[in-house]
Amino acid sequence: MHKSRLAGFIIDCNSTDLDGAARFWSGALGMPVRELPGEEGDKYKRLVDPEGRMHIEVQTVSHPSRVHLDIESDDIDAEVRRLEQLGAKRVRQVQSWWVMEAPTGQRFCVVRAQSDSFAQQGTQWD
Repeated sequence: MHKSRLAGFIIDCNSTDLDGAARFWSGALGMPVRELPGEEGDKYKRLVDPEGRMHIEVQTVSHPSRVHLDIESDDIDAEVRRLEQLGAKRVRQVQSWWVMEAPTGQRFCVVRAQSDSFAQQGTQWD
């Protein structure tokens, strides 16, 4: 048995101006920008949801700009297998998470559980 839930959204920006992209999305969504440490901060900027509901990041990418969602799980491998049974495909593993593709072509990631509310709000799967 494992749990999973929608963690949040990643705003993929095909831009060399990550700070400018983060400023735009910060203003558009009313969420302050939080710098991330080390090399992570070179590629990602966190937008802080004042109500703590969603994990939202702005990310610099080499593919066309888009928005993708993250599903967090306490067992990434089990969640990936569950989603494959629903028709998703593995695209590639990045560090500890998987980039997946839905049967309809949308990309999403399965990441490790990290939100404070995961234990209470995650859906339990057999």
